[in-house]
Amino acid sequence: MRALLLNPKFPKSFWSFDKALELIGRQVSLPPLSLITVAAILPQTWEFRLVDRNVRPETEADWYWAELVILSGMIVQKADLFDLIAEAKRRGKPVAVGGPFATSVPEPIKAAGADFLVLDEGEITLPLWVEALGRGETEGVFRADGEKPDVTTSPIPRFDLLDLSAYSEMSVQFSRGCPYQCEFCDIIVLYGRKPRTKTPEQLLAELQVLYDLGWRRSVFMVDDNFIGNKRNVKRMLQALVPWMQERGYPFSFSTEASVDLAQDAELMQMMIAANFTAVFLGIETPDTDSLSHTQKHQNTRSPLVETVQSINKAGLRVMAGFIVGFDGEKPRAGDRIIEFVEATAIPQALFSMLQALPNTALWHRLEREGRLQGREQEANGHQATLMNFVPTRPLEDIAQEYVRCFWELYDPHRYLGRVFRHFVDMQPRKFKRAFVQPELADLRALMIITWRQGIRRSTRGLFWRQLGAMARRNPRMLKAYIVNCAHLEHFIDYREIVRSEIEAQLAAYLAQAATERPDALPMARAS
Repeated sequence: MRALLLNPKFPKSFWSFDKALELIGRQVSLPPLSLITVAAILPQTWEFRLVDRNVRPETEADWYWAELVILSGMIVQKADLFDLIAEAKRRGKPVAVGGPFATSVPEPIKAAGADFLVLDEGEITLPLWVEALGRGETEGVFRADGEKPDVTTSPIPRFDLLDLSAYSEMSVQFSRGCPYQCEFCDIIVLYGRKPRTKTPEQLLAELQVLYDLGWRRSVFMVDDNFIGNKRNVKRMLQALVPWMQERGYPFSFSTEASVDLAQDAELMQMMIAANFTAVFLGIETPDTDSLSHTQKHQNTRSPLVETVQSINKAGLRVMAGFIVGFDGEKPRAGDRIIEFVEATAIPQALFSMLQALPNTALWHRLEREGRLQGREQEANGHQATLMNFVPTRPLEDIAQEYVRCFWELYDPHRYLGRVFRHFVDMQPRKFKRAFVQPELADLRALMIITWRQGIRRSTRGLFWRQLGAMARRNPRMLKAYIVNCAHLEHFIDYREIVRSEIEAQLAAYLAQAATERPDALPMARAS
């Protein structure tokens, strides 16, 4: 069987880092870990060809070669996913679709023409599908019926199918699932509340493959909550630290975790010893009432400012997610988020309006209350999109506040100031990595950043003052500081996209509301 694996395009987003990646000659932040895992689970007698459409489009030769097309995608990729299904069917190719979007909302995928829906987790459903193909079946839906696989049986992903030069980071996964029950989150719907982990030996085998392929850059552990099973994480880190030491620390790691990481100093020190450099925290909002309402109780147990500061000072760069639009939210929620971000000096703060993702507790509650918005009730997981339900305060107010706050968060002076404050007192690593020859693209990027931020723009004075202070006060963090300065190139561009797209959608929403419900609009604004 010749299987063409296609990864649909992502729209430009907070995490796409388009302009920053251009500086270093990379095209995409992360590879499609789902598809290279699928390729590892399927029979190795098959032939595989992977095309990541975020790197390059598929060719006529790719379509001609394929006997079967396999697609996977997240909800934010759904537009291109549907286009690919249509293109495959136009060419008479059988299509199999899986992944989180299809698992959450299979009906539109089937209606679009997919022959096979291979849903839930592939360790269980891919073998069922292969058996059906062996029986000559030409369509079907394959589900795990609530069963969760033992991920210790998951094979090493087929990293060899990737064009490694296209990516700024690699992806590996140690665990699936999260023990918490945040109302808006679909992770527990897809993967459950009992975190399942691989063995330390499994993860080291995956990293060894990357090492042997010549990878020497960052690795993102895409776990839903890296510390969901602390005992097993510590066991893995105990094995990872000597592995990294023996090879001269060839990778740096980043991941996602819950804020209770700050309460485990031993775990943070183990992560730092293994060369973890960054962690993403789902803070959501500094408003305790909103956190309790959305069942994010773990964020209410300790002061959040102190939590972020303790993780940062331990030596981990903090990235964080924030949301506006929770039920019962008071006005100026965005301003309070800005105040929090500035107080904690978090450089990269993902800021979005709340969306009800399919089949989450939030989605079901809003459906019962009749508040989901018609055809848009699927949501799309994108930051430049209005909410897909009726909020408890006027949508117009939330949207305008969101645009203004996003714009202010990524004002160049504000952003560079946060980057400096975040890194100037950060604890540097106590070990030295093996020397890696700088790439020409990295040197070129440094010159471009210096020209744009240090000469051409109004940030020039701030740029040189902060650069000099970093070189004097914390020289071992200078490289990380400059890399995060480079991210400004993306945020300057992306805040323009957010403002233009949200304002256009809001204008269309208000015009439609004025036409269809002329009496409702003034009431909504006054509510």
